Amino acid sequence: MATVLTNRHDFLLLFDVVNGNPNGDPDAGNMPRIDPNTNRGLVSDVCLKRKVRNFVAEFAPPRQADDNGYDIFIKSGPALERTINRAVEGNNRSAEAAVQWLCREFYDIRAFGGVLSVGNEVMKGSAYGQLRGPVQFTFAQSFDAITPLEISITRCVATTIADEAKERTMGNKHIVPYALYAAKGYVSPAFAERTGFTETDLALLFEALLQMFEHDRSAARGEMIVRGLYDFEHVGTQHEHNAEQNRREARLGCAHAHKLFEGINVQLKGGVEFPTAFAEYDVRCAWDQQPLPQGVRLHKRHE
Repeated sequence: MATVLTNRHDFLLLFDVVNGNPNGDPDAGNMPRIDPNTNRGLVSDVCLKRKVRNFVAEFAPPRQADDNGYDIFIKSGPALERTINRAVEGNNRSAEAAVQWLCREFYDIRAFGGVLSVGNEVMKGSAYGQLRGPVQFTFAQSFDAITPLEISITRCVATTIADEAKERTMGNKHIVPYALYAAKGYVSPAFAERTGFTETDLALLFEALLQMFEHDRSAARGEMIVRGLYDFEHVGTQHEHNAEQNRREARLGCAHAHKLFEGINVQLKGGVEFPTAFAEYDVRCAWDQQPLPQGVRLHKRHE
């Protein structure tokens, strides 16, 4: 059986979009999300988690007899209450046992946690009704201001009988001509212990992040590419003879995440005012020239 995660991880994800809508805002007619103060583009954490879920649902490894399952809890289909009720009734109406079963069967609960008190009285009255997962994302934000475009389109086929007499109907789509985004992620071994999130689960998470756009093509997201995935793993500073203290340091972390992320510098190249391609950015990792804080390792998962 796979080992439960014991080391803290902080990671930085870089991705870009060309003539696409990375995350439409339903409160703004599906226009690309934008920060009104800076005009920088936004992609919600929920959007990124959805893409991880979709990848795992399609490409999870075969389940071994004594290993965790890779089903997805948050997906289209039966109401969540049905799954929660099945977990409760199948575990003698024990909230603790039901949560353990849900964590074992559903990858996204192990990774992201979930609200499990929906509709079931056993879970509502329990401390297990809300479960925080070890993997958390920030909103992604573009490095520079974006100019969303509304593109009018025509179609020659009518949608409704009432429109059959019309020669064509009009529609629109929204795009970002180009933008480079960064999202930050954090993996807590303390919460991994509660959900049973394993080293195998972490490897699948990174695979999903690297591949998620390759299998999410659509007219709105035709060209989205992961440009970088920098994984800072905390391994501890102690000698092997002080294994217990080393485990504590690796679990707690050996450096602040923001200081690690600040070592990844992204700047427009000289003379570029409005970026139109990734090649117009200069991405430098300061940790290639200077030592990382003691007890931290950098894995460039995109290489």
